[in-house]
Amino acid sequence: MEAADDTRSALLCNIQRFSVHDGPGARSVVFMKGCNLRCAWCHNPESINPNPELLFYAERCIGCGKCFAVCPSGAHVTREGRHIVDRERCVNCLRCADTCYAQALAVSGERVTVDELARQIVEEKPYYGSEGGVTFSGGESMLRIDFLEQILARCAKERVHCAIDTAGNVPWRSFERALAFSPMFLYDIKAADPQTHRRLTGADNARILENLARLSESGARIWIRAPYIPGFNHGEARAIADICSRVNAERVEIVGYHRLGESKYAALGRSGGIDPEPPSRAELEAVRDAFAERGVDAFI
Repeated sequence: MEAADDTRSALLCNIQRFSVHDGPGARSVVFMKGCNLRCAWCHNPESINPNPELLFYAERCIGCGKCFAVCPSGAHVTREGRHIVDRERCVNCLRCADTCYAQALAVSGERVTVDELARQIVEEKPYYGSEGGVTFSGGESMLRIDFLEQILARCAKERVHCAIDTAGNVPWRSFERALAFSPMFLYDIKAADPQTHRRLTGADNARILENLARLSESGARIWIRAPYIPGFNHGEARAIADICSRVNAERVEIVGYHRLGESKYAALGRSGGIDPEPPSRAELEAVRDAFAERGVDAFI
């Protein structure tokens, strides 16, 4: 998935500033495009495709008609009095987004170079304080290891703390290259059973668990995040806790399913994968208790 002819740039969805949930301290989170899992509950669907994509927020449309005029394939149409994007006609030229000053049309996927991103990160360094820094997320940032390795090196030179948010479904060699710059890792464990993992994400978890074990042996700083999806991986709590108990992790977090990605699916013209009820506090506490039974002190 990484472009062989352009390892000094990458496509980003966006950069989220002042995050306090993606590693220690105040952080900037760099969301890269491209993922090799297909999690049924993904709340960042715009990060899955490695290419630029058109987003259409219908509620922002003011009906100026400029997008209709510039679209070469007639993808912008009116049906039952509503402006819609016919995704079958759309050729993804993205010209319409350039004409939309109401920001009803936007592009997910801005190409940035190592130099450009490094400059932004260093400029924000005063805001990170003594504990904060930058977290590389996605999608799967480790799929862009050539780019990631270079930006990690620049951050290390500037003494900016780095964390990598990963699902771990990449070759171990990618971890070795990242570890040369001593980042910490936010590591997702979505299911313990291989068949359940494949059903929920489209991929086996053997490499993911092997990489986690090797990462633990390396002495890297690890925070584990275990998503809890009612009705899908609810029976996995104790088995996931067993995995966590064998890993040298600083902390384990149970992350309840939420619906924050719904508007993004609509903007992409796609339906979400699943739609369970978000778990109650009592449900999450029960999962935490199951972890505690296995000797894992998790928080929610």
